Amino acid sequence: MSDTAPDIPRHVAIIMDGNGRWAADRGMPRRDGHRAGAESVREVVEGCKELGIDYLTLYAFSSENWNRPKKEIDALMNLLKRFLKEKTKEMHKQNVRLHAIGRLHLLPDDCRAALDNAIASTANNTGLSLILALSYGSREEIIDAASSIAKAAVAGTLDPDALDSETFAAHLATAPFPDPDLLIRTSGELRLSNFLLWQISYAEIVITPKFWPEFKKADLRAAIEEYSRRHRRFGAV
Repeated sequence: MSDTAPDIPRHVAIIMDGNGRWAADRGMPRRDGHRAGAESVREVVEGCKELGIDYLTLYAFSSENWNRPKKEIDALMNLLKRFLKEKTKEMHKQNVRLHAIGRLHLLPDDCRAALDNAIASTANNTGLSLILALSYGSREEIIDAASSIAKAAVAGTLDPDALDSETFAAHLATAPFPDPDLLIRTSGELRLSNFLLWQISYAEIVITPKFWPEFKKADLRAAIEEYSRRHRRFGAV
């Protein structure tokens, strides 16, 4: 890090990629990669708190991930449930408020119960907002928003001619949160993978070759420093 304090993004979003490849490189089962990735979640949450970041959105389980082998899905759901049960008290102690976006009704009942409990337990906290994208896909989110708008128009509570970007964004799952300023993707992949397609329209993007289990506080700080070197024009000169 340089001696000059970097500009700090208000909202960081992360595509946590590479757990399986990290495990394969070490001759380990994929579930061990997911377990190692949970430790990086803890590090990054702590790092965001230390840096003064207000919002952190983590792509934890995509809508496409339901197509993975059942054994891996079961392992991921068990890991999610264990993470929520073990970390809820810690999040509360650290003043972290938990949120979730996605088609949460598709989660197993025990996972959904653990998630609802963690959200309720941290609801009054005022520090970092941690947003887990679970059973989430941006195209599905946009479709759901369009459906909600269409129903409002049919009901006469929304004038279609008055529809603008702010009104549309208000129907997205992310309506309570500001758009991400910085998107980080691990594992070196150069794609968005159906993640926050509307919300990251003007986000800065940082790609790291490290797999997610290798991503630690120092890597977060390096990404923030890279972000701080960029001039965000938002279409202006």
